[in-house]
This record gives sequence, structure tokens and C-alpha cells, in this order.
Amino acid sequence: MTAHVFVAGPASWNTLVRLDRLPESRPHMVRATGHDTAIGGTSAGKALHLALLGERVTLRTLVGTDELADKILRRLDRDRIAVVAEIAPGASEQHLNLMTPTGERLSIYLDVPELVGEQHAERTREALRACDVAVIDLAEHSRPLLAEARRLGVEVWCDLHDYNGRSAFHQEFIDSADVLFLNDDGLGDPLPFMTERVRAGTATVVCTQGAAGALAVTTGGTLHVPAPHVDDIVDTNGAGDAFLAGFLSSRLRGRDLADCLEAGHAQAATALRVPDLAPES
Repeated sequence: MTAHVFVAGPASWNTLVRLDRLPESRPHMVRATGHDTAIGGTSAGKALHLALLGERVTLRTLVGTDELADKILRRLDRDRIAVVAEIAPGASEQHLNLMTPTGERLSIYLDVPELVGEQHAERTREALRACDVAVIDLAEHSRPLLAEARRLGVEVWCDLHDYNGRSAFHQEFIDSADVLFLNDDGLGDPLPFMTERVRAGTATVVCTQGAAGALAVTTGGTLHVPAPHVDDIVDTNGAGDAFLAGFLSSRLRGRDLADCLEAGHAQAATALRVPDLAPES
């Protein structure tokens, strides 16, 4: 039976610039090996991959009044995705991503819209009430939905990305989540943080470690599953969002932790093989 996943957070339009290496911090010139534009945003990535996996998704996001909003919404116009688009005056979210063949990335946020008033508050609350799981991503415009989801008794998943263990911005998301995801870019050793969160009541904490695999901590202990080798990497954008989508879809089907981690790796590999957040179909 198809699940209904509510996803709240950013969708953006990105300019992707490919370089042999990230530039040094000094005045100089570098030549790109390639460049293009594509949809971005962690919530857009999760929604696209969940839909590919057969889940029904409501994506609540924020766009501007510019031409980029049309590009974002057209890319999200897919079967199984219902978009609740709040509108902010001015520019849509836009990033400049500098990327290397080894997976290094520098994301420069060019524009970040601010929500000044909800036009679709009731649609959002109806979708939140009806969902099986709510994925609430890091954004000020999605932050108020943490409390609403908790009030409704909805299971909350949050993706902390490269959390460094200190950021006050992340704390409400950490405290609200039943399931947490992060990567190992911000913490030298993520295990103490993961263990502490499970002791504090988080059901599952997962840390992706790139080619090294993924680590999960639950009340039942710790499990590491290595990542399969992917030798045809095209673009690393969205791999973490794809991993969460694969893990979540597997969990919704009642599979065990090891199977969920394997499914996360498989979906991340799908993202790595295309020059976009997710395959078109």
C-alpha cells in the first residue's frame, strides 16, 4: 500500500559549476570543466526520489515571484507529488554550487526567500494530518511545522546535513525528531552525538559517510553498512536526500534496519549517476 509522506522545506534553482578542484582563497582565475542549471533544494530532492520509489508525496515549499519559480514548479510537476507552494515576494531560492569530480562541493546561497504570510495554511495542515511520516527540513519557513507535527502525533524525520554539534539553528529540529539523519562532514566522530540523541529519546540516528557507507544507532545498538562501489559518478548533488528517501521508503514497507541502509545506498547511487537531483523518471 502506497504511503503518504509530507515533506517541508527548500526547493531552489541551482547553477552548477564543475571544476578540477575547489579554488584557493586568493585572487586568481580558474577555468570550469562544465556548467549547467538544475533544480536544487534538499526537500525537492527528497520529494523527487520518494516519488520515484512509489510513495505519494506532499511537498510544502517556498518560491518567489520570478521566472525561476516557474522552472522549479515545472520540474516538480510529477506524478505522486502534490506541491503546496507558498509565495514570497521577489527572488526564489538560488544557489551557486562549485563541484569537483571527487565529490567536493561549495554551495553559495545567492537568494533565500522569506515567508511573510501563508496563503495555503489549511492545505498544509490537512496534508500533515493525513500523512504517515513528516520530513521537516532545515528552513525557517518549515520550522513552525515541527510543533504542529508533534501536536498531531505525526512521526517526524529531520535531516541535519553537515551539523557541527554546536549550531543553535539546528536545535529545535534535533529536539523534535523521532528519526535523525546527518553526514560526517561537520563532526569528526559522529558516534557520541548519535548515541546521546538515542539516549535522549530519538528512535534512530543515521550518519552517511560517503563511500565509507552509513552508520545507524538505535536502542538496539549500532550498525554499519558499507556503500557499494559506484564507478560512473556524474554528480553528487542530492545523494544524501536520495539516501534518506530510499531508507524511508524501505522503512515504510516494514523492512529491518540493515535493509533500510542498503536501500538508502541504492537510491543514493541512483542520484550519483545523473546530472540532476534525481532521474526524470
